[in-house]
Amino acid sequence: MSFIYFINGLVCVFFAALMGVVAILFPETAGVFGISAALVGMVGVGVSLSTWSEFLDLNRLHTFLLTSSVWVTAAVAGAVPLWQWGLSPVDAVFEAMSGITTTGSTVMSGLDDTPHGIILWRALLQAVGGVGFIVTGIAMLPMLQVGGMQLFRTESSDKGEKELRSAASFASATLGIYLALMAVCGFLYLVGGMGPFDAMTHAMTTLSTGGYSGYDASFGHFTSPFLQWTGTIFMLLGALPFAWYVRVVHRGALRSEQVEGLIKGLVVAIAVLSLWLVIAKGWGPFEAATAVAFNVVSVVTTTGYATTDYTLWGPFAAVAFFLLTAAGGCTGSTAGGAKAMRWLLFVRALRAKMQMIRAPHAVVAIRYEGMRVDEDTMRSVITFMMFYGLTFGGFTIVLDFFGLDFSTSASAALTALANVGPGVGPIIGPAGNFATLSDPVKLILAFAMYLGRLEMITVYVLLTPLFWREVGDLRRG
Repeated sequence: MSFIYFINGLVCVFFAALMGVVAILFPETAGVFGISAALVGMVGVGVSLSTWSEFLDLNRLHTFLLTSSVWVTAAVAGAVPLWQWGLSPVDAVFEAMSGITTTGSTVMSGLDDTPHGIILWRALLQAVGGVGFIVTGIAMLPMLQVGGMQLFRTESSDKGEKELRSAASFASATLGIYLALMAVCGFLYLVGGMGPFDAMTHAMTTLSTGGYSGYDASFGHFTSPFLQWTGTIFMLLGALPFAWYVRVVHRGALRSEQVEGLIKGLVVAIAVLSLWLVIAKGWGPFEAATAVAFNVVSVVTTTGYATTDYTLWGPFAAVAFFLLTAAGGCTGSTAGGAKAMRWLLFVRALRAKMQMIRAPHAVVAIRYEGMRVDEDTMRSVITFMMFYGLTFGGFTIVLDFFGLDFSTSASAALTALANVGPGVGPIIGPAGNFATLSDPVKLILAFAMYLGRLEMITVYVLLTPLFWREVGDLRRG
């Protein structure tokens, strides 16, 4: 168990180092980040030195504990500078959890006049959270067999890691692609008219599909179609599997069922909503396509940027965006949500069930990437989708109990669980803010973000007595 504490201590040291960098870069907030770096660094160094441990082969129990604890440690450490700057402890934890889980919901306003150090810190939280979830999705969740992720392990590992011969080189290749895409995105933002600081911070929050902006108007602060289409493309790129990028680079293998499924779904949603704006609202075709493409991709990839308040487009659009919130990007990407792979398998399972009803003696095989999906994997996927629905319903009921109207409760629950950011409605919609919610509601939503980022079951397992009995047996053994 000391190894778990040791790694969490190193996480604190890492965040303290980042705070030190921000303190050096921006003297205006040097005191805030200097004090924060000292506090978090002392805790991190103390924990690491007192629990120094040899690296060990992680079993499933260790992996559950490590995965769940590291994200809490990162959020708490990330909250310290925000608290030192002036946010209440609850608001600081909410903002940091939203950042590290790349959700993008915010309690902050007046962003246009907020010091650059704070804006950069929010962007760094999302950049680190994005790459952290890629690692979690590729290395940890498949080992835990959460929600069918063992199938993604087959998809990515067999065709990616074998070529690179080691998990370390695979991880470094993934990080290299992540940083390269971020650099290209930032360069194009510069070309499109953003200043250097805006280009850097928005590139971080675009590729990480996080959605934090340095402006109250979010990405709507930038009216250039070039910038909006650039953002659309790179939000999508952040929501594609990074193991697929490695495969493309090393083998030129473009085919991926979940990538194709995500892109086809986006094309249909964008076409329908654009056509509706042109016919029902009288928009020009290019204007409609630009606005719809950006905001649909933002919601589906769980980025959470907005260029306009799309809930004002009418009830049809509001319902469409609410439903799109549950979609999500691809497994092995920075995006949240239920994920394209699971939706594909879920639909195929329903189709297979319908075929079996029509022909009870038929043998119907469910396939993914040309392989037959075994019953354990399908059971894992169906269980995940069931938990997703039940968790969404549970959070909706709890939020309603705290006085929110039903539409706000449902929207807040879904946007937090899917790590999207904005919901629908006047309070938490694209033009709204989470600051007016009560502290208990903010903490509930922060927990929902945490659950969504770790795919729920990873955390739920920790709440079972059997898990802790096994941990006790392991320590005694």
